[in-house]
Amino acid sequence: MKSTVRDFVASRNRWIKTAGQGIVMMCLVLGLVAFVGNNKSIVLNIDGQASTVQTFGGTVGEVLANSNVVVTENDQVTPSLAAAVEDGSAIQITRATAIDVVLNGADTVVHTTGSTVGDVVNELGVADSSAISADLETRLTTLSSELEISTPKSVTVTVDGSTATHTSTVKSVQDLFDEAEIVLGDEDRVSVPVTSSLVDGLGLKITRVDSDHRETVTESISFTTDEVHDDTLDVGEQRVTRAGVDGERTKIFTAVVIDGREENRELLSDKVTLEPVTELLAIGTREPKPEPEPETKPEPEPERVEVSAPADEPEPAGSSGPAPAGGAWQALAQCESGGNWSINTGNGYYGGLQFSAPSWLGAGGGKYAPLPHLASPAEQIATAEVLKQNGGWGHWPSCSAKLGLG
Repeated sequence: MKSTVRDFVASRNRWIKTAGQGIVMMCLVLGLVAFVGNNKSIVLNIDGQASTVQTFGGTVGEVLANSNVVVTENDQVTPSLAAAVEDGSAIQITRATAIDVVLNGADTVVHTTGSTVGDVVNELGVADSSAISADLETRLTTLSSELEISTPKSVTVTVDGSTATHTSTVKSVQDLFDEAEIVLGDEDRVSVPVTSSLVDGLGLKITRVDSDHRETVTESISFTTDEVHDDTLDVGEQRVTRAGVDGERTKIFTAVVIDGREENRELLSDKVTLEPVTELLAIGTREPKPEPEPETKPEPEPERVEVSAPADEPEPAGSSGPAPAGGAWQALAQCESGGNWSINTGNGYYGGLQFSAPSWLGAGGGKYAPLPHLASPAEQIATAEVLKQNGGWGHWPSCSAKLGLG
């Protein structure tokens, strides 16, 4: 009986030992299976450089951590760090590059995973018409200086009375003026400093200033008239012996002109640049000769008057005496004027023989007197003789016919 119990116990212990060893072996097998099952082969591609790593990590982040690969928030990791990985998965990492960029005059650092200038421009989202310091195809690794980008900006400029809108990618206000060919004077004022950066929507006002504007004004100086008594002219007669000429005065003004409006006008100089010439006017003072009293003679008997040669005519009397009696001229004067050698009725004919002023002057009577009635009978007859030589007695048609002269 005891032997049977011992055998049972021994058999049980052997079974327990064998079962324990089986369990241990099973655990080892299961562990090995789990190890083999969790170990993965992953392809890492960093900036184009590929390598294979063995890892037990279940996510991209765990794989990178187990592989001692550090990434920043600016690096591009595909798939994402939280994504699960499987054996044979590939992880793509593109390192971000820090690029110094001057955007519209402001310094900034752009972290990009792109490889060219065009990639940076696209990431920034600037307009295609922006001004860029390097070609879009330029690789970032070849940049030797900061990348300058200037976007198009719409700016209004008011100058010389008009307002215009300019769209430009230049950097500063002065650059815009140069581009638009707007020339500033030394004293002109601009609403902002010309060194200011150009920004979209900016309004600029240019005020033109000329603090030394000069204007020359010419004024006329009227001439004056001096009257000079002249005893060679009859009373009532006047004659200009020297023509008057206006003079000239030149004034120079200085003023401050702001946008075409004159301010603070002052007289700088006032000079007579041309002296006027005084007019000289001769005033007649000679009294006219008194008219002789008309002679009263009886009417001659009607008879035909024979014209005698001039030598038979009586010689002219003094300047104020009566005409010689008898003769054709005396008869003609009697018919024309009643024998009044100083008559002036205002009808345009003068003296005993009734000369018109043009006939008198044309025959040379002006050497005796301005008008016939102011000359002596003898001077009138002498002038009539000259007139008669050109036209005969026809100068006195009515009376010469009546007297039978011809």
